[in-house]
Amino acid sequence: MYFLSRELYFPPAQHASPEGILAVGGDLSPERLMLAYRNGIFPWFDDDDPILWWSPPERMVLFFGELKVSKSMRNVINRGIFRVTFNTAFKAVIEQCSSIKRQGQAGTWITAEMKEAYIKLHELGHAKSVEVWQGDELVGGLYGIDLGHVFCGESMFSKVANASKMAFIALAKKLEAENYRILDCQVHNPHLESLGAREISREAFLKIIIN
Repeated sequence: MYFLSRELYFPPAQHASPEGILAVGGDLSPERLMLAYRNGIFPWFDDDDPILWWSPPERMVLFFGELKVSKSMRNVINRGIFRVTFNTAFKAVIEQCSSIKRQGQAGTWITAEMKEAYIKLHELGHAKSVEVWQGDELVGGLYGIDLGHVFCGESMFSKVANASKMAFIALAKKLEAENYRILDCQVHNPHLESLGAREISREAFLKIIIN
């Protein structure tokens, strides 16, 4: 495990521990964050922990041709239950992602420091959001880092059934139309797997994101 100094540097992602921790410390400056994402690394830590930088051995990703839209979800889309916008309410989305209650989690990893850092990235054009609305109410969405050929999803939320699925599907279709290579989902969860995301090796992921 590498302990970061003020130097803007990360060791190669392949040097991560078996569970995926690559480095400790450093800061959440825009320059360091973007260097991390461009090299297959992301921060993930709790309020009481130092900054931890991860590059897991298995990476959850969506190849757009493998997107799964269930019959019931197609019905939701066709009925026009939701309205989707892109990058129009980033601060509201990240605030909802940080405050939404999640099954099996006592708190959130999206600390005040993390929110400030990603809002800065949004102001610089690197962090973007998807918003899902019912009328004038924001009921779902997600945000992440846009690398131009890969979108690195960070977090999503849903206040009503199917809202986060709507955000994910809308983003996947938009990225596919714009010739992005993959949607990075970071780590496995059943919700994303149901939408077609799957794990690939770190090596395969790095070839996509760096090349």
